[in-house]
Amino acid sequence: MNTHFATLWEHISDIVPDRPALVHGNTRKTWSAYDNRAARIATALSQAGLGVDSKIGLYLHNCNEYLEAQYAIFKIRACPINVNYRYLDDELVYLLDNADVEAIFFEACYAERIQQIKKRLPKLRLLIQIDDGTGDLIDGAVGFQDTIDKHQRQDRIRRDPSDLYMIYTGGTTGMPKGVMYENGALCSLLLMGYAFRGLEPPESLQNVRQSIEKLHALNQQPVSLVGCPLMHGTGVWLGAMLSLNMGGSVVTVPNLKFDPDELLQTAEDERVTDLVIVGDAFAKPIAIALESAKKKNRPYEISSIQRIISSGVMWTSAVKTKLLEFNDMTLIDAMGSSEGSMGISISTREIGNETAKFTLNDTAKVFNDDDREVAPGSGEVGMIGTAGVVPLGYYKDPAKSATTFREIDGVRYSFPGDHATIEADDSIRLLGRGSMSINTGGEKVFPEEVEEAVKLHPTIFDCLVVGVPDDKFGERVVAIASFKEKHSTSQEEIINMCRSILAGYKLPRKVIFVQHVERTENGKADYKWAHATAMELLI
Repeated sequence: MNTHFATLWEHISDIVPDRPALVHGNTRKTWSAYDNRAARIATALSQAGLGVDSKIGLYLHNCNEYLEAQYAIFKIRACPINVNYRYLDDELVYLLDNADVEAIFFEACYAERIQQIKKRLPKLRLLIQIDDGTGDLIDGAVGFQDTIDKHQRQDRIRRDPSDLYMIYTGGTTGMPKGVMYENGALCSLLLMGYAFRGLEPPESLQNVRQSIEKLHALNQQPVSLVGCPLMHGTGVWLGAMLSLNMGGSVVTVPNLKFDPDELLQTAEDERVTDLVIVGDAFAKPIAIALESAKKKNRPYEISSIQRIISSGVMWTSAVKTKLLEFNDMTLIDAMGSSEGSMGISISTREIGNETAKFTLNDTAKVFNDDDREVAPGSGEVGMIGTAGVVPLGYYKDPAKSATTFREIDGVRYSFPGDHATIEADDSIRLLGRGSMSINTGGEKVFPEEVEEAVKLHPTIFDCLVVGVPDDKFGERVVAIASFKEKHSTSQEEIINMCRSILAGYKLPRKVIFVQHVERTENGKADYKWAHATAMELLI
């Protein structure tokens, strides 16, 4: 089905007007209210001169307003721009300028920063401030709720599935890049939620009612709890859009800081069916919280959770196994990035699981440096390319676009930079992102492979691996690790354990123990911090 997010959601709002669409703490919005509020915001945006292809920023935490604003932007055929709320002035100015942002929705807690930078952004014509209880409106801004109250619903319009959609990705190196998609193509891709439930997605808008009725009959109507930030692809795509495309509900928690107990209590209270996280950074604390509650004889009631979905980083086998002890559910480890979906790993109590082992999508292949397909069982390392729904390119970066999105034998692929080998059974073994690989004595070492080995030690809670300069080998492998509570071990013990798992050149030459391994707010590795820490502590 090649449609448009706004058109699909309008259709769904007519089918299930009284079902909950958005839940944030005690605030609940039905599908009818969700559509109505977005339509009123759309009127305000249009009256400000915004329309097809206008770029509009979302400088917001996880909240109902994030999704209402995004829907309104889609309604006028404009393009939402996700804004990392951790950015400081210069980073923020770079992103908003690079994206050609003309309007921005922002939390009141960031009002002072917007006030400081708006003179550096001459393209900005509309500021919409969300009241979070932290302050008054800044000069030149309008209130979010006032905007809804003062405007009528915008009439529905015809839209083009080729309308631009863009998501900014920080990646591991360099400045943020806008990954461009056709709205309709991404909307169709995110109907994959039906497949997770064993159903075929609707082929047209006329079939949507029947598909939603099937979900309801099978007790598969999604209630998705977004554990990670909506400002990143995993949160907004897998946490929100996947559920909305099926007429489901999206649940977010008011607390900006990740709290596993709050997440689990929300899952219990809202009878959540789908929990969306990012790897071990979320899964480990959740497993610890479940274990702690059980020991206190106050276990969380999470039987409603049918699946936990993770994407973006490796999710280790031991943590998956621990989670499955508490509920009979499906764990979906999606291998992908802002540049495309590549494969999937499914774990249940029956079929077990294995870290970093995935089944490629039908449209994905592994190619060597000569653009030749890697043979299964050969042990050859290649780069994963995925066809199908491929981004249009990076916004205003044709050079980078040409290297990441390119044709092989007449088929266009996306190459985000993930390296892998193909096993004899045609599954793939994910090694890591090539941009972070360590060159030691001419051998390439992928940090994630070493990190997973170190984390197999029973005392280790988390680990990041980086390369530091070495006079003899160019770079040497260094691990920065943190212990589980009340545990410790020696560097020698860690290295000796790794000898049975890794080739000699991959072994960490030094293990630095820290109280806490830093990760970004969406659970991904903070390699800049890890490298700086290694350099500082090795002096």
